[in-house]
Amino acid sequence: MKSKQLLTIGGLFSGIGVCVGAFAAHGLKKMITPDMVAVFQTGVHYQFIHAAALLVCGVLLALPINTVYSRKYFCRAAICFIIGIFCFSGSLYALALTSVRWFGPITPLGGVFFIVGWIFFVLAALKTNEVTS
Repeated sequence: MKSKQLLTIGGLFSGIGVCVGAFAAHGLKKMITPDMVAVFQTGVHYQFIHAAALLVCGVLLALPINTVYSRKYFCRAAICFIIGIFCFSGSLYALALTSVRWFGPITPLGGVFFIVGWIFFVLAALKTNEVTS
């Protein structure tokens, strides 16, 4: 992935996060139980965190301090964050809106992708070149 792609995807996920967060705060409370609103809001929260992480990956990929390995790991981290958003946040949105319980087991899979993404992020950071003045 390229920096521009990650910045675009991160921006889209952030904008969508605002929309679904507003929906949860204003419209959803009339439709589902308070417990399910909390489930939905957890999905929004994690979507925002990892949308910001995608933006950070996009910015870091554009810096000249990257090595081949750091670029590879930042890209892998970003892919994991994207999959994690779909699996974790997406399954929580679906669970809250439909009450279909089989969406629940998908959530931990998204959490695993988030964790693996952060491991790749740390590896990327360790592989960047130091900037000395």
